[in-house]
Amino acid sequence: MSTTQPNIAEIQHAVAKSLHEHWALYLVEGVVLLVLGATAIVLPALATLAVTVLLGWLFLVSGIIGLVTTFWMRHAPGFWWSLLSAVLGIVVGAWLLAAPVTGAFSLTIVLVAFFIIEGVASIMFSLDHKRELSGQWGWMLVSGVIDLVLAALIFTGLPSTAAWALGLLVGINMLFGGVALIALALHARNAT
Repeated sequence: MSTTQPNIAEIQHAVAKSLHEHWALYLVEGVVLLVLGATAIVLPALATLAVTVLLGWLFLVSGIIGLVTTFWMRHAPGFWWSLLSAVLGIVVGAWLLAAPVTGAFSLTIVLVAFFIIEGVASIMFSLDHKRELSGQWGWMLVSGVIDLVLAALIFTGLPSTAAWALGLLVGINMLFGGVALIALALHARNAT
């Protein structure tokens, strides 16, 4: 029995064709992300609250769905762990929705911890690459240092940074994501 493997060139052509056919959708999505990102950067406190409320709803809904499916499959292994996970989702979701300002503070603490861990990991990664004499390790080192600087700036500014840090960073992410999608769309539009 012989199986034919798809040709890489055929796959690339199919992807390019699909991107070309739908370039306008990517453009619209990119423009929407660009506008939302710019809005979040200009109004970071509002964006921070929006992110907190969105996460609250995500945790609450996923917890409720998890609770229903846990009881539906109550004889499956891991019932108590699944029940704990579902209840935790409901509690965290309800707490974020009931107290979004306090929730934003807690999420900012988590963000600081993430930047610290990510910064240290990036620095260690870059040093491993330096030892192996691979090129461009310096960019990863700079990225790690920037993560640590961001963590320090956000942490030393607490509690006031909790009002804007999440919104600003989400806005920057959306802005760059929008620019990337617009560039992809414009390139795909001209692709043959």
